[in-house]
Amino acid sequence: MTKNKEKKEVLELLNKKEMNSVKSKQQEVGMIRLKKYKNNPVLKPNPENDWENLVVCNPGVWYENGVFSMLYRAAGNDKEHYIRFGLATSTDGVNFTRVSDEPVFYPSSDGPDMGGVEDARIVKFDDEFYITYAYRPFPPGQYWKFDHDVVLLPKSGENTPLVYKNNIANSGLAISKDLRNFKRLGRITTSNLDDRDVILFPEKIHNKFVMLHRPKEWIGEEYGVDNPAIWIRFSEDLMVWEEKSVLLLRGINGTWEEKIGGSTPPLKTKDGWLVIYHGVENGGQGYYRVGAALLDLEDPTKVIGRLKDWIMEPEHDYEIEGYYNGCVFPTGNTIIDDTLYVYYGAADKYIGLATCDINVLLKQLNDSFNV
Repeated sequence: MTKNKEKKEVLELLNKKEMNSVKSKQQEVGMIRLKKYKNNPVLKPNPENDWENLVVCNPGVWYENGVFSMLYRAAGNDKEHYIRFGLATSTDGVNFTRVSDEPVFYPSSDGPDMGGVEDARIVKFDDEFYITYAYRPFPPGQYWKFDHDVVLLPKSGENTPLVYKNNIANSGLAISKDLRNFKRLGRITTSNLDDRDVILFPEKIHNKFVMLHRPKEWIGEEYGVDNPAIWIRFSEDLMVWEEKSVLLLRGINGTWEEKIGGSTPPLKTKDGWLVIYHGVENGGQGYYRVGAALLDLEDPTKVIGRLKDWIMEPEHDYEIEGYYNGCVFPTGNTIIDDTLYVYYGAADKYIGLATCDINVLLKQLNDSFNV
């Protein structure tokens, strides 16, 4: 048994004990929980396609004209672990059909994202979709077999740029009119920072685009956080992000959310911008859970509500047993009538759906002020 596997099994045992204790307390105070679809997962690996026979997870989702479009992360059982995007659609939000036996978006053949593309988040301006996604210059390998945060590294020389030498994950921007054909616009983060969970707001605020991001290296006294946190920044151009970032949400030591990052594109509601984010305990080496916060509509640097407790956690086999055991990781959401739909990766292997009444969630956020 590897050291990493032993650590995961210990964490799983501790988490199950902790979850049972916390659940009883939460039931007493009536905290809101997302309701998981009874027939989850809504999408599983497809054994018929080599490029998606091992993993499907972390989907970007867009709802328009009665159709859910899901741009999902997929990988096969190759040792390099190349990651691609597939596309599936649905008219009811639970029964998805793949549109092709081939990926719709690949790693480039010789560009900066040739190591793999992952974790799409989708917004729309005018008649075009804008997709932020994470990528690497070199494939990460089957990371669940390695120690925490270890990936494959390419052979490199003394003067090799850090982004390639350390196989750093950056974030890029692509545009599409149909989520089937794409144009890559390039990198929108700093090359020597592991800056993922890059998410655009779906509309301008005071004539500026707005981005959430999570630079992993921005920790310590200089940044005011002990673990990676959520930052916000503004720009007049979607490819130029030079204004200084503002710390938006920090993790809370000793809780379920020591390390945090953005999850789904913010949703505009009558009460503020709804932000669904993920939190990880034990400094980023434990279970992934899901939190919610509310930002001011006119000034999204202001947090006007934040729930103290999570709204979703790993509890079923498909969330606890996979390639990251004990992980729920939302990347797509939409509001239809009064229902919030949240699509998430489960254990880095499946895709699940969870829902709630948006008005109940907003009321608890308005009453929280746990910021």
